[in-house]
Amino acid sequence: RMDQAVLLVRNELPAPGLLLAARSGACHQCLYQFLAFIPPSNESLRKPGTESVMVDTQHPLTLLLNSSVGDTELCKIQYHFGEFGNYSLVVKTLSASTKTVSCDLIINEGPINSYLPILFAFLVYMGILAVLIVGRLFMKIDPVRNWVYKKLNPRETDRLINSELGSPNTTESINCDPTPHLWNTASRHRLHSLDTFRGFSLVIMVFVNYGGGKYWFFKHESWNGLTVADLVFPWFVFIMGTSIALSLSSMLRWGSSKLKVLRKILWRSFLLILLGIIVVNPNYCLGPLSWDNLRIPGVLQRLGFTYLVVAALELLFTRAESGTWETLYPALQDILPYWPQWIFILMLEVTWLCLTFLLPVPDCPRGYLGPGGIGDFGNYPNCTGGAAGYIDRLLLGEKHIYQHPSSSVTYQTTMPYDPEGILGTINSIVTAFLGLQAGKITLLYKDQHKQIMSRFVIWSIIMGIISAILTKCSKEEGFIPINKNLWSISYVTTTSCFAFILLLLIYYLVDVKKLWSGAPFLYPGMNSILVYIGHEVFENYFPFKWKMQDSQSHAEHLTQNLAATTLWVIISYLLYRRRIFWKI
Repeated sequence: RMDQAVLLVRNELPAPGLLLAARSGACHQCLYQFLAFIPPSNESLRKPGTESVMVDTQHPLTLLLNSSVGDTELCKIQYHFGEFGNYSLVVKTLSASTKTVSCDLIINEGPINSYLPILFAFLVYMGILAVLIVGRLFMKIDPVRNWVYKKLNPRETDRLINSELGSPNTTESINCDPTPHLWNTASRHRLHSLDTFRGFSLVIMVFVNYGGGKYWFFKHESWNGLTVADLVFPWFVFIMGTSIALSLSSMLRWGSSKLKVLRKILWRSFLLILLGIIVVNPNYCLGPLSWDNLRIPGVLQRLGFTYLVVAALELLFTRAESGTWETLYPALQDILPYWPQWIFILMLEVTWLCLTFLLPVPDCPRGYLGPGGIGDFGNYPNCTGGAAGYIDRLLLGEKHIYQHPSSSVTYQTTMPYDPEGILGTINSIVTAFLGLQAGKITLLYKDQHKQIMSRFVIWSIIMGIISAILTKCSKEEGFIPINKNLWSISYVTTTSCFAFILLLLIYYLVDVKKLWSGAPFLYPGMNSILVYIGHEVFENYFPFKWKMQDSQSHAEHLTQNLAATTLWVIISYLLYRRRIFWKI
């Protein structure tokens, strides 16, 4: 099967037989898992005992061979097997006098290179990009450009976007996909870097949700650590916070009352949560909606609640005019005037820390952050997520949270655990608040591009330093490891560090130097809710999914997932051209 290899164990030792066990390199402090019993050799027939097993190829494995009597360790081998490879492990005695046992690993048939499809896909997309660049060069020829402009009429599209969508001065501009702030009162200008950032995160999210070619690094980390899949959701939350700052500021400057804005915040938060519970979470292919086992938490639910808290917090403490902080401490003018917000966020973080490390959890050590299952040498099998999992099971019920967490495969956990649970939402609010900080920077410094970019760099460095301290620059040994399932504070600071850097790069290329229009990520970024809900609802329908010829091929999965993701980008582009933008 995919991500597996065949291992034939040849036992040339006399009785008793051997016990083969394995442990994945991705499984921290895990128990060895039994694979097979290898019978002893038949000395009269001079025939070794043999047994074939399937071994995982995603991560390095540690193989352990013990005697079936006395459990004596004979040999231990660490090896990273290749996909579809055929291997032999020969166990024999080197010296009859010393009874020294040797374990030799032999490659019978070499593995395939399962990463070639990624290289091929990269070259295909680079070819498409090259064609588009050539097309843009042709657009510099006056007759060609005039003909295309006449056919497509993009100026009308730009006018509509900037006047009806791009400018936060419209009364409908604050939402979960908020529109940015105008740079000055004389002209309206949409920050395309925000849409590009949002679209970039969304495109990767769609690709990952569709399967990511079944590659392990396009899946969520089993517990501690970080993969590509673990970056996109916090980035989406981060840019939502950035847009909140810009949109709220604009609406209030153009005369909307705080009460009216608050009603919009409440309504849109309610819609997001409702869409998540009723539309996205249920699998209607399995039958009608059942309240008995309906999952209550979810991505849209977390977005909705996070949006509600951060937007309300910003609305409550929005300043009508500048104070004295800018004069006294100009270097901190994006922080000190908003000290009540910072106190609130710090109180939230203290709450998370206290609940995580001090809340007693039945039959679990206090402050446990592990995956349970076979992790931690199997001492706490039912403690998945510690306090976070306990709170969800206590308040929501086991049947109303996610039943198949990412830890269930590697760590063989049996307890349900929800990565979008209650306790983790506290830190998603912190993530959005850091994005809000990025929005305040763009507001305070406006057209001062160097100041904006330097502040982004400073914040990125601060977040990186905090992450290094919390994790001790280690995946497993830090005070608070990076963990998407727990949405740990180190996860917040690490992903926010990357978010500030990415926003800086996109802002520089798109809005400062205008070297890049933001395409194609700009288009899904401007219709993010439609694309997200659409890709979830139509995930199992053609043309987003079809029957494969070989379901055990990374190439076919990658082709299908990339095609589905590209199709959503094309759909968002067509909606962009037709001036259709779905807002909640």
